[in-house]
Amino acid sequence: MNRKNSNNKFTGLFLFIAMVLIIPIIFSCSKSGNASASGTNVQYHVLNLSPDLSPVNLFIDFKQANASPFVFNIDQGYFYVPSVDLPYQFRSALVGGTVLFERSDSLKAGLKYTLFIIGNQGNSSVKQIFTVDTASLPAVGRGKLRFVNASPTGTSGLDVFANGTQAFSNVLYTNYSKFIELPAGNYDIQINTTGASNVLKDLNPVTIQDGRIYTLYAFGYSNRVDTAAFNAAVITNR
Repeated sequence: MNRKNSNNKFTGLFLFIAMVLIIPIIFSCSKSGNASASGTNVQYHVLNLSPDLSPVNLFIDFKQANASPFVFNIDQGYFYVPSVDLPYQFRSALVGGTVLFERSDSLKAGLKYTLFIIGNQGNSSVKQIFTVDTASLPAVGRGKLRFVNASPTGTSGLDVFANGTQAFSNVLYTNYSKFIELPAGNYDIQINTTGASNVLKDLNPVTIQDGRIYTLYAFGYSNRVDTAAFNAAVITNR
């Protein structure tokens, strides 16, 4: 009888420990931030390009989807999120978690998307640029490139030159170009105000690889010399 009671106690203890270990795993797997490539998920990419906006968290269906806050000019890359859950709330990562804005974009499973947060909180000009980052493959030996104007001082338009040849012309603030094909290789990319000869930003080299797809984006302010000064960077979409 004592042996039977001991066995029952051992079995009960084992089941209790198992539940303690398994239940947190079940709940953690239900969080949007741990979404995987399967099912109806998409790859999402958030760039906080507003220099005075607080760090931002993304909540999907009221659950936090990102592991760490999106801070100014730090690219955390793509991460998987569900395409069908709503709403997408972008909240301040500071105490209180104020909802900054909300989106209900129609997302298609398997595609990639980028949300650029731009503007200035001080003058209530914060807004977003939302792009679909999935495109058809380029021809063999070529890559694809497009340009996003996310610079608040680029209101009169920006031109982009690749090895001295104009690639994009008069892309206005908050707008973006179509993808163009370029031969694979290294490029000296220069960004100018439309119609002006002075170079706002020179990126050299920018490597375009065979079969790859890229987004070039300009951000920041041409009238500042601090961390919010005019700048540019490239995202590898594929």
